[in-house]
Amino acid sequence: MTDMATDILVVGSGVAGSLIAWRLAKAGRKVTILEAGPRLDRYDLLERYQAAPDKDDYMAPYPGTAHAPEAGGSSDYIIEKGPDPYGTQYIRGVGGTTWHWAAATWRLLPSDFRLRSTHGVGRDWAISYDELEPWYQRAELAMGVAGPDPKAEDLGSPRSAPFPQKALPLSYMDRQFADRLNGNGFRVVTEPVARNNDIFDDRPPCCGNNNCMPICPIGAQYAAEVHVDKAEAVGAQLVADAVVHEVLTDADGHRVTGVRYKAPDGSSHKVTANVVVLAAHGIETPKLMLLSASERLPQGLANRSGMVGRNLMDHPAIAVSFLWDRPVFPGRGPQEMTSVVNFRDGDFRARHAAKKIHLGNVADYQGVTEALIADGRMGPDLDREIRDRVARKVSISCFHEQLPDPANRILPSAAHRDAIGIPRPEIHYRIEDYVRESARHTRDTYDRIARLLGGTEIRHRDGFTGSSHIMGTCIMGADPRDSVVDADCRSHDHPNLFVAGSAVFPSSACVNPTLTIGALALLSADTIAREQG
Repeated sequence: MTDMATDILVVGSGVAGSLIAWRLAKAGRKVTILEAGPRLDRYDLLERYQAAPDKDDYMAPYPGTAHAPEAGGSSDYIIEKGPDPYGTQYIRGVGGTTWHWAAATWRLLPSDFRLRSTHGVGRDWAISYDELEPWYQRAELAMGVAGPDPKAEDLGSPRSAPFPQKALPLSYMDRQFADRLNGNGFRVVTEPVARNNDIFDDRPPCCGNNNCMPICPIGAQYAAEVHVDKAEAVGAQLVADAVVHEVLTDADGHRVTGVRYKAPDGSSHKVTANVVVLAAHGIETPKLMLLSASERLPQGLANRSGMVGRNLMDHPAIAVSFLWDRPVFPGRGPQEMTSVVNFRDGDFRARHAAKKIHLGNVADYQGVTEALIADGRMGPDLDREIRDRVARKVSISCFHEQLPDPANRILPSAAHRDAIGIPRPEIHYRIEDYVRESARHTRDTYDRIARLLGGTEIRHRDGFTGSSHIMGTCIMGADPRDSVVDADCRSHDHPNLFVAGSAVFPSSACVNPTLTIGALALLSADTIAREQG
């Protein structure tokens, strides 16, 4: 392939990159998207999932490629340096990790943007909730978010308009969960989701297949490939299997001029651009920026502050399972529908992390059956016990808020490279006492919930697991001395470089980050369109 030139170059085709590319191509700009991985086909992914022996391995349908290996599952692509495991998963392919996600599309709370000012910990954002609210609304419309009537269920984030779609009906189990807990001091609400309740944007309504993760079989659940297709339809160019390994700058290192990428055969190519948007999420984006060091930029691209790659966050989770005192038949409808929101905000955040607690709507046939066989059950007794236990077994998990810590970081490995010679990501990560103190309260809360539901055979999973919510590493702030980008997600150091995605988050809050990613992406796109117009 010969070298190319474009107006706007977007690196990455996940939810941030696809929305920006669509918005700018629709505005008449010449847009090129470079995606490290291949195009993905829903039917092929379904066949892989159906053939996978372990249905709990959400990465099984996504085998990755030699030139753009996946993270998670059986992959050893990420090098974990500890002391705690980060344990993330992400897909490198057109559409990114929205191919497999719970589709939860929460807004942050107004107080989440002012954590330092309100509670004296963490950092404040360089933008307020009120300033971002119009783009939250646009992101919900673009993704087709279904949510509860704000007059009936207040999710804590003021709205200028209702959700684009009405909330999906709750499963029997979720209704029982909400009814029992709401009468006993908890506040259970319906999750907002980017999943169709009716035909929306030419996509079908959810029909309750219950394998949203790892793959919605019919496309009722939003995936970023939707906006990749929309961007191409209005003139954007997509180059798949293009692994960007260097961002180029002018002679004085002030303005970015384009990128170099490698094709699967290892050959190198160049794309020049007026504006570059890095949208390869919180691990690949800072890795690329650090790899782009030069004589003019010895610390790497946009790294005058030394914060590129630092302040890595996730939502560390602990979980519990037990047998409800009655059959509630999990596994009907989407995999996640209700959440406990009592602990999203409060004065306690000065001492320990906020959290969202959510009920999993999955029928654990595999786990129940394996445990019973190991216990020696056979024949009709085995069949009877499987039916009884699967109908009553429930699992509850959570997202703990995590504070930004510069010691939690990602670096390009000095010793390990991938198949085309690019350094693999190396992660240094520790879960702080702020989270651990909250987790002790979470465990006690799980026991309270189990008692309310008549739970027996209670099994806690106290070891933290990652939630694959990759946040931080290109942190937003008003001061160029301690942050990477400003409120528009523009680099403090390079006026025509933007970073899109949750890498810019100054705090994690305790809800899924995808809608905030989309809102910030649309805000950045409008800024670029205005300046390039």
